[in-house]
Amino acid sequence: MSAASPVLSVRDLSKTFGAIKAVDGVSFDVRPGEILGLIGPNGSGKSTLFNCILGQLKPDTGHVEVNGRDVSGRRACDLNKLGVGRTFQQLSVFPQMTVLDNIIVAGQEHRGTMLGRLFGAPDAGLAGEADRMIDFFRLTHLRDQMAGSLSYGQQKLVDAAMAFMAGPSLVLLDEPAGGVNLTMLAGLKERLSTYNREHGTTFVVIEHNMEFVMSLCSRIIVLAEGRVIAEGGPEEIRSNQTVIDAYLGG
Repeated sequence: MSAASPVLSVRDLSKTFGAIKAVDGVSFDVRPGEILGLIGPNGSGKSTLFNCILGQLKPDTGHVEVNGRDVSGRRACDLNKLGVGRTFQQLSVFPQMTVLDNIIVAGQEHRGTMLGRLFGAPDAGLAGEADRMIDFFRLTHLRDQMAGSLSYGQQKLVDAAMAFMAGPSLVLLDEPAGGVNLTMLAGLKERLSTYNREHGTTFVVIEHNMEFVMSLCSRIIVLAEGRVIAEGGPEEIRSNQTVIDAYLGG
């Protein structure tokens, strides 16, 4: 794979539920180190597209490549081993575990064998790395608290730290700004931008918060009724009449 090859390539992806075409022939590439935004009105097919890419739904047509490898139909756990991480619209933290233990568990999902998990150290040797991730996401003061006792915004940060624990090359984030207050949101955006800059990790972000996605992403793809209706930089998308009409129902 050459340096210019896409990290993620989606070709002619479609998914139908009965008479409804949730995803209708979607194609796009994501370049190495890019932060790509994926936006659209409710029901535009964003989450269905994510789930088809990540193997949680089987597309009717099309294929998906990660780093030049065809991964169409591969399970999410298989994609994790290929360096693909994700966060969910609904939080995936374990509320009865500490922040530290949540992040260690996330790391264990990507490393080692079953025997290693059964007979190795309780923290699988990941406590130091988990602490570095906790520090990066500015959660040190919450390290030993139960995740379920944290605010929703703090849990979002824990969720993000869990997704990055395995050192993925590509992360798909599903509405990271949802339900997060403005102060916490600014911190999350700054952390994601810093991680991207320092590690070169590629992001694809589904988001309804337009200001968040416009300030975080260098390129944006807009979906409506399962199809790509626009693609470009933030200012180009902001002034695109087709996008304005799709959001306002014009």
